[in-house]
Order: sequence, then structure tokens, then C-alpha cells
Amino acid sequence: MSAVREQEELQREGADAFVQLEIVGRTPWQLFWARFKRDKIAILALGFIVLLVLCAIFAGPLSSAFGHPPNAQYPNKLDAFGTPTGPSSSFLFGVDQLGRDVFSRVLYGAQVSLEVALIATVLSVAIGVVLGMVAGYYRGWVDTIISRFIDITLAFPILLLALGIASACSLGNGCVAGLVHPGLGTVIVAIVVINWTYIGRIIRGQVLSLREKEFIEAARASGARARTIIFREILPNLVAPIIVYSTLIIPQNILLEAALSYLGVGITPPRASWGQMLSDATPIYNTAWWYFAFPGGALLLTVLAFNLLGDGVRDALDPRTTT
Repeated sequence: MSAVREQEELQREGADAFVQLEIVGRTPWQLFWARFKRDKIAILALGFIVLLVLCAIFAGPLSSAFGHPPNAQYPNKLDAFGTPTGPSSSFLFGVDQLGRDVFSRVLYGAQVSLEVALIATVLSVAIGVVLGMVAGYYRGWVDTIISRFIDITLAFPILLLALGIASACSLGNGCVAGLVHPGLGTVIVAIVVINWTYIGRIIRGQVLSLREKEFIEAARASGARARTIIFREILPNLVAPIIVYSTLIIPQNILLEAALSYLGVGITPPRASWGQMLSDATPIYNTAWWYFAFPGGALLLTVLAFNLLGDGVRDALDPRTTT
């Protein structure tokens, strides 16, 4: 009897312990953060990007405190042969061939790179997501027109197409009846025209699969309109691929802006751009290494940080990742 009584007591204690267990639910964003924060490299990349954004926002105060105005010229900082001088206590990154402070121009170049990359990414993703959802949901002739237009756009060499658009819009009053002005607007338009096609194709493939799911059939049966189904039922299920693609396309846009500026059809002087600085530094890189190294290093670290961040976000949003 005592053995039976002891067994019953153990069962009751086990049942009480089981009842006391509390199941804690976590939202998808909590699961994402739990996975993301374990990736130390992605966290380090995020910290660098935050620092870069702060430097771009406060480029003016930082230039005043540690440098000089970006377009101010100091001919006395050139040597007797007119060659730029290197880093010093008053010019942290040295000067260029016009005697301008390289440190300040690198800071203001960060503003241009981030501004172009973020605006172009938002516009590219918005256009690609909308057209991709429309093509994937309606299919038929709508899908045919959008898909063939994407194929035609992707058939052009990316850099040559961007060069053609930027060159056409860099003359006179710009293009599209003056709506696109030379400089920043031209670069953004050139990038958007090219990059929306990739996200459009990705979203179309996702929507072709989602439109056959049971919850979409239930929405149709309930009398929901196509627009409601697209934006209220399908779009929330595309958040993960949209976020991942956005983080991966930003460094591509930064490189494309730098390439256009390097080739002389991007940001117009005297506004600072990393690509334009690299172009100006090319003829004198063997005697003025700092003018090539600092903007080049900033471009390298920025693109690398965004790529590492994109990889970390992609892994954290993967449902197959265990926590």
C-alpha cells in the first residue's frame, strides 16, 4: 500500500509541476530578433551602418569640429608643385588637388550615397511589388505584358542602360518635360528604371504560389474584391522577401551611384560623391594615395556592411532557423 501511495504522490507532484509550466508565445518579430542577435557579424555591420547614418546626418557639425567646409579651397595646402598634401592635424584625411578637405567631402559623400540608395530602393521596391503582385494575381494578358517588359529591360546591360538614361537626363533641363533634373534626380531615376524588375520578378513568383492557397480561396468565397485580396491578404505574406531583398539591393544601388558618378554622369560637382572623388583621384593616386584610399575605403566598408546585414536578415527570417 505504501508503494502505491508513494506512486500516487509522485504522479500528483508531476501533474502539479506540469500545470505550473507556462507556455510563452513569441511574435514573428521576437523570433526574428532572437535569431538575428546571435549573428555577431550582422550586429557589427548594423552598428557600422548606424554610425555611418549618424555621420551623414551630422556631417555639417562634424566638418566644423574636425575639418573644414567641403567646397572651401585652401591653395596654401598644396606643395610648390601644386600637389595635394597628405593627412595632418588640421586636415585629417589630407586635401585634394584643389585644396579641399577630403575628410569633409567623405562625410558629405556619405549623405549622397545613403540618400540615393534609400530613395532608389524604396521606389524600386514599391514599383516592383505592385507590378509583381498584379502580374502574379491576374495572370493572363496582364502577366504577359508585365513579364515581357521585365524581360526586355533585363536584356539591356545594366550599366550601359543606366549610362544612357543618366546621359540623356544630364543635359539642359533634364528629361520627362523637366521633371527629372540633372544630378541626384537623374541618378535615382536611372537606378529605379533598372532595379524594379528584379523585385517584380521575385514577387510575381511568390504571388503565383500564394494565390492558390486556401485562405485566398476563402477570401474570394467571402466576396472580397481583387484589390482587397492583393493588399490585405497577399501583401502581408510578402513582408519577409521584401525586407530581405531591400537590404540586399541597397549596396547595389550605392555601387551603381558611385559608378555613374565615376563616369561623370552622376552627381554633379561641386557636391561631393565618393564615385566622383575616386574619378578625380585616379590620375594622381600614386602621389596622393589618401585621396583615393579614404573615399574608396568608405565605399568598401559601406557596401560590405550592407551585404553582411542583408545576409543576417535573410538568415534570421528563414523559418528553418532554430532558436
